[in-house]
Amino acid sequence: MRKTLQLLTALALALPMTTVVPATTTTSTPAQAQSPQTQEIGTEESVSVRVGGSTRSTVVERPGSGYVKLHFTDLRILPGDVLTVSNPDGTEKYTYTRDLRSSLTATVDSTGFWAMSITGDRAVVSVRNALSRVRVDKLTRGYTEAEMSAQPSVKSICGTNDYKDAVCYQSSNPTEFGKTASVAKLLRNGSSLCTAWRVGPNNRMLTNNHCFTSTTGIEVWFNYQCPTCGGTASAAVTKVLAAQVLKTDAGLDYTLFSVNNFAAISSFGYLELDARVPAVGEEMYVIGHPAGKLKKLSLRDNNNGGGYCIVRAVKVNGNVSQSDISYMCDTEGGSSGSPVLSRRTHKVIGLHHFGGCPNQGVRIDLVAAQIGSLL
Repeated sequence: MRKTLQLLTALALALPMTTVVPATTTTSTPAQAQSPQTQEIGTEESVSVRVGGSTRSTVVERPGSGYVKLHFTDLRILPGDVLTVSNPDGTEKYTYTRDLRSSLTATVDSTGFWAMSITGDRAVVSVRNALSRVRVDKLTRGYTEAEMSAQPSVKSICGTNDYKDAVCYQSSNPTEFGKTASVAKLLRNGSSLCTAWRVGPNNRMLTNNHCFTSTTGIEVWFNYQCPTCGGTASAAVTKVLAAQVLKTDAGLDYTLFSVNNFAAISSFGYLELDARVPAVGEEMYVIGHPAGKLKKLSLRDNNNGGGYCIVRAVKVNGNVSQSDISYMCDTEGGSSGSPVLSRRTHKVIGLHHFGGCPNQGVRIDLVAAQIGSLL
């Protein structure tokens, strides 16, 4: 008996140690996944452009920029007059009177105000009355393609890049495409971006806590997307300003907020929360604005043989223990705040916030427990 025990002990010592890992739902966060996916997309410049008197209209141009956002100071807008900021053909136009806040598109500060951005590289500024006076003292503008390519970005393209313009799936995946309208691009302080989306039928939107905790200077762009697959120009964009932070949490990395002029965006629909822990292997997709691009739908995954993206793990460590789910859907800087949806229910199961392949989103069941009464 003693010899038998000695033989068994020797065999055990000789064999390599093996840990059996079941197809479980819990894992720790890989170090490389701890990368919040915001993105710098523009810069601020000091200028001095006066409008009024003999110069009642002028054009501020920054060739190659995707947008121009102007700050006005030395304001003298006469009663009954209107300051107009528009694109050259007038299809995007914002007007301001002496009562700046009534416009719902002015970000007022101690020296004047920031107007809403103009999509494209030219902004036309005009007043009607020659006695009115304003001065543009600074602006933010989008990086050119060359400048953008030189910017560091949290890229989480897992293998080949499988995301496509949202409209590319209009025919093949109409249900998934139908969920894209309620997702918006966030322009933060005129120079960086995230993604946000309407949650529920009321004036409520979600993004990440690391995107913002104060609504000052936050623009929300709806319909910033290609009308044709593979296009380079956007459809007409509807822009509103963030109005109020209703609740925010750094651990679960969410910010729930409202917007000004909710009526302007109410037609874009909304997403619903799927307040459960999804299953490992469940098919899913991500909708967002990676690298500030026109809206993309990340639906396929070459790591899954070209099939649909799937939930790789749940109860993954994020900012707090077991707060996240992980997946290999492709994302980039600017994807922070994107909704992660189940293909089974087409409701939101996660709030994307980390890149790193696997990429990660906060479990929406945890977020729903904190914000449900506010929706």
